[in-house]
Parts: sequence; structure tokens; C-alpha cells
Amino acid sequence: MAQTSIHPWGNRKLPDTSDRRRELRFSSLLFALVVLATLMLSSCQAPLPPLPNPPGPHTPVRLSPGDVLKLSFADETDLDQTQKIRRDGKITLPYLGEVTAAGKRVIDFQRELVRRYEDQLDNPEVLITLERGAGDVIVSGFVNRPGTITFDRPMTVYQIIMEAGGVSDYGSASNVHLTRIINGVQRTETINLRQSIRGKPLYPEYVQDGDVIYVSRSLF
Repeated sequence: MAQTSIHPWGNRKLPDTSDRRRELRFSSLLFALVVLATLMLSSCQAPLPPLPNPPGPHTPVRLSPGDVLKLSFADETDLDQTQKIRRDGKITLPYLGEVTAAGKRVIDFQRELVRRYEDQLDNPEVLITLERGAGDVIVSGFVNRPGTITFDRPMTVYQIIMEAGGVSDYGSASNVHLTRIINGVQRTETINLRQSIRGKPLYPEYVQDGDVIYVSRSLF
């Protein structure tokens, strides 16, 4: 008697390739949602706290390489001169030779020279004027014109970013990082400029020579 063979799948249908594709698309979408959620959570972390001792519009200027000094002597006018502080932070003066100027306030440096000239001149009085005290700030990230901004007057983070063309279409004005070296340690704080753009009165954050500003990417 002939036996009837039974198909191993019975009445079940073979897996449809379209079902597999739908499963793959769902898995890809789920993975993308997980990645997006991770990025959103990382962006929602608590902002970095303000840097200590922020400079203001009247913060005493400390001399740095590149500054141009004018020296005017009380009685020895032939010694009057204008000098640019070299990269090593020094200038060369008559009778004294090389003198370190960088890192000192103008008034403190002036008093130092008066004291050192007491043994060299009958009238050691000398007046120091900062002819040009330019500073450099690096602006990076999502701004329209990233690069180095040179300034010679008190400027805020907001003003510097505007000098760099403003925040780009992909940048986040509420997630701006300001990095500064303080006592040999690199420190960073997070600044929200969106409130300034909307006209809300805020205390401005002033920059100083050597600062780095980074505008983060917006997630939306």
C-alpha cells in the first residue's frame, strides 16, 4: 500500500521575505531612536559651572607678549621710547637691559622701573602707557566665521561670537563652551546665550586673552 508523504511544514506558510525586511527596518528604527535618546540625554547634562574670578570691563589689564608700551621719562626725554613686548615677555631698556614685563599690571611695572632706575638716573620717574593691548580669542564650532578674533577693548562672549558671524544654522546658542587657563589649569564653563538673543537682561561674560569659545551643535 502506498504511503502518503507529509510535508514537514504541514499547513504553515514559508517565511515571507517582506516580513524579514519589515523586521530589519523596525530594528534599524529602534537603534536610531536609542542613539538619538542617548545624544539628547548627554546634551541635557548639567551645564559646567561659571569660571572663578571672571574678568569685567574694569578688570586691571596684565601685560602680555604683543602689547605695545610707551615709556616717557621725567627729565631724560632722550630715553623716551615705544616698545613691543617680545614673545619671551621681555623688553630691553637703557641701563637695565632685559626686563620682564609680561604678567604684570601696568602700574606695578611702572613702580618697578622707578625703583630700578633710582641708582641710574637723578630723577627716576617714568610713565608707562599701554599703547596697544590686543588680545586673541579663538572661536570654533558652529559659527559662521570660525577663527581667531583680535580685540583691544573689553568684549563679551556674545560680542566675540557676533564678530565671528554669529551662531550658524546648526549651532546651539544655549550650549556655548568658554575655556580659559587659570593658574596653569584648563577650565571650561557652559554659557547660555539664547536668553541674551531674546533680550533678557543678563550680566555679560567678558573674555580675556587666550580664551577659546566653542559653539556646540544643535540637536534640533
